[in-house]
Amino acid sequence: MKNIVKISLVILSLSVFATGCIKETFPQGGSATAAQVSAAPGAYDGFVDAITAKLCGYPTYGGGTSAYDFGIPSFFIRWDSMGQDLVQPNMTNGWFDSWYCIDHLGPTWANSQFAWTIYYAHIKSCNDVINLAGEEPDADKIIGAGLARFYRAYLYMDLAQMFATKPCYLDPSAETVPIVDETKKPADLADNPRATNEDMFAMILNDLDKAETYLAGYKRADKFLPDVSCVYGLKARAYLLTGDWAQARDYAKKAQAGYTMMDEAAYTSWETGFNTPNASWMLALTFESDNPCIQNNDADSSWGSWMCMEINPNTSGCGYAANYGRPILIDRHLYETVPATDFRKKCYADFAIDEMDDADALAALSAYTAHPDWILNSAINNEYPVGGVNFKFRPAGGEAGRDNQYIGFTMAVPLMRVEEMYLIEAEAAGRMNESEGVNLLTAFAKTRDADYEYGTHTDAYYNTSSGTFINEVWWQRRIEFWGEGLATKDIKRLQKGIIRSYPGTNHVETYRYNMEQTPDWMNLCIVQTETNYNFSCTNNPEPVAPNADSPEYTW
Repeated sequence: MKNIVKISLVILSLSVFATGCIKETFPQGGSATAAQVSAAPGAYDGFVDAITAKLCGYPTYGGGTSAYDFGIPSFFIRWDSMGQDLVQPNMTNGWFDSWYCIDHLGPTWANSQFAWTIYYAHIKSCNDVINLAGEEPDADKIIGAGLARFYRAYLYMDLAQMFATKPCYLDPSAETVPIVDETKKPADLADNPRATNEDMFAMILNDLDKAETYLAGYKRADKFLPDVSCVYGLKARAYLLTGDWAQARDYAKKAQAGYTMMDEAAYTSWETGFNTPNASWMLALTFESDNPCIQNNDADSSWGSWMCMEINPNTSGCGYAANYGRPILIDRHLYETVPATDFRKKCYADFAIDEMDDADALAALSAYTAHPDWILNSAINNEYPVGGVNFKFRPAGGEAGRDNQYIGFTMAVPLMRVEEMYLIEAEAAGRMNESEGVNLLTAFAKTRDADYEYGTHTDAYYNTSSGTFINEVWWQRRIEFWGEGLATKDIKRLQKGIIRSYPGTNHVETYRYNMEQTPDWMNLCIVQTETNYNFSCTNNPEPVAPNADSPEYTW
């Protein structure tokens, strides 16, 4: 999409409400009937395939070629832009800007409709399979039922974190979203209040209990389908959110079996870095060459378009990050807190490069890429800094993928890695016995930085709302999973503030917000059509961004 068309969010919002919302005024409920399935041999398997096949690579919201409509991975960018770790240096095209600017996020805007439409569409697919399988699935339906239970739990856990004002362990009564399960009838949806954290996680854990039973012994074909280890991992996340530290620790430990953490070579690989499942990846999504998001719009409606810098401007010329001036950078302060001995720092361009002349800049960029000229020329032509440019996510297919986005953007995206299980185990153990947690955390950190010393990431900012141990865990999670969709979830879970305004910041002027407490804008609004027709559904206040940059924070 070399000619980028700017579309007014107002027009987009009105068109959405004039079409999709009139036809679908409630969360997407209902389910296929047994009669429908029995009429078509093999149809049950088709319903099962529908759960996983369209989680990425397919436009779910508008059915068109919107550059931000490519499935669940788009929410990694979308939601984490609300915090501080992802920086958008160019605010001209409107795709993910609103989330960074905290603008157009109220219940009447398309941004609210987007999350609502996509998540409930996928939940409906899960409900179809659960309904068809029944409470006691037959042998030929049990794996499909397990997959459906797993993904419904995954999707509702995401929604709970997006919409609840507090995490479950701090406020079990905080409202999440209305539950639409396989038992709900259309008439029920007009009186379907938001579930509390407590009720939501009871349903999530019930689904995961069943998934654990159904998937026991299941041998998956690849890491694009969950097996029982992924159920253990999702349970570890759930128990961390509910404050059941012992269960979180135990399930995180169980989930580690059979996996190996990424070493430096795997983490920083120029060929397979975060584009191909490896021994640490527990679950992933993948973009296929025949996906609409790859086939259409020059493949620019894709994760790779936004997260990969190395796409040849001469043979392709595509990619929002590589060639349209829309890279996503790492926060400068986070980068500067990473010691030079930590191999994860090699995934981001040094900020010192911005002070170099072109010849020295090209030489310095050669430490990150075989094509430093592409990176430097794009930065010069599109007027953004090189410092902080992300080289964590590489195009798939090596040089062929760098020359052709239809190859390069057919990449995998991790949904769960074993490294997260080690950090959940450490955090949960440390909340019960801090010395045990410190030992586990230190052992993990030394796999990334042999010179790691506990307690080195505890400046005043990190200590605003928790002690040294939790801050050290949080710092490890921030750098380990940068860009993988956990940043804002962690800010809300740990009730952290954000700091974008500080000396030398690379955040965009007029959006340099500092918040001592967790910002209210991280509590998403429920789309207005839901509250109009579901008379029991409350809503979160419309987010209001600060009206000016905050005074600079001194570290």
